[in-house]
Formats: sequence, C-alpha cells, structure tokens
Amino acid sequence: MTEAKKKDKKLMIGLAVLAALVAVFAILFILFRPGTTQGAKSITIEVVDNHGDSTMYDLQTDAEYLRQAMEEAQGLEFSGSESEYGMMVDTVNGVTADWNVDQSYWGFFVNGEYCNYGIETQPVTDGDAFQIIYSK
Repeated sequence: MTEAKKKDKKLMIGLAVLAALVAVFAILFILFRPGTTQGAKSITIEVVDNHGDSTMYDLQTDAEYLRQAMEEAQGLEFSGSESEYGMMVDTVNGVTADWNVDQSYWGFFVNGEYCNYGIETQPVTDGDAFQIIYSK
C-alpha cells in the first residue's frame, strides 16, 4: 500500500470516528438537555448595572426559556449579537458591556448560580430568581 493510500485511509477513519462522536453527543444532548416547564410561572429577573443599581422585574409568564421571559418583562431592554448559539447579550437597559474595551460582560444567574445555558436554552421554572449582573 502506498503512503498516499495509507494517509487517505487514516483520514477516512478519522472522519468516520468524528461523525460517530458528533452523533453520540447529539443524542446525549437530546436525552439529557434541560427540561422545560409548560404553563404559568412566577419568576423574578433582577438587573444589576455598572453602578450597582438594581432593577427588579416580577413576572407571571408562560415562557419556557429565559429569553422569552426577558422579552415579556415590562421595561427590560436588551440587545446583542445573534449567532448559531443564540444571542450574546452585550447591552441591558442602555448599559453596554464590552469585553474588548474593559473586560466587562453581563453575567446571567439563576437561583444564585451561574446559568449553565445561554438565554435561548436556559429553562424557566416556577419560582426561579434570575439575575443579570454587569461584571468586570
């Protein structure tokens, strides 16, 4: 077998293994992804800005994910860049956090712990207390 054929064979095996791993991880994500709760929920969203000032939003919502709840919160304004992973929030209530300028960012918490997911996929359950905190 020539050296080129050996390399091609190794490449094909590598691609097959990679495809199998992607499939396994996709199946595991589907099986173990965070569950959502349908129906009415009572939650709070607290925004802490760059001066440490806090604004509370109490919601009665049917939202299953945090972004939906944020969109429903009267007076809460946010924006950011969209990607294949969802929105990367950079501005909340007119305050922009820019990592490239001063290493600031908006941190998202649920019940006192960092959110494990982006706002598109962070589940909302009854009684949740979310915080969006300007951080450096």
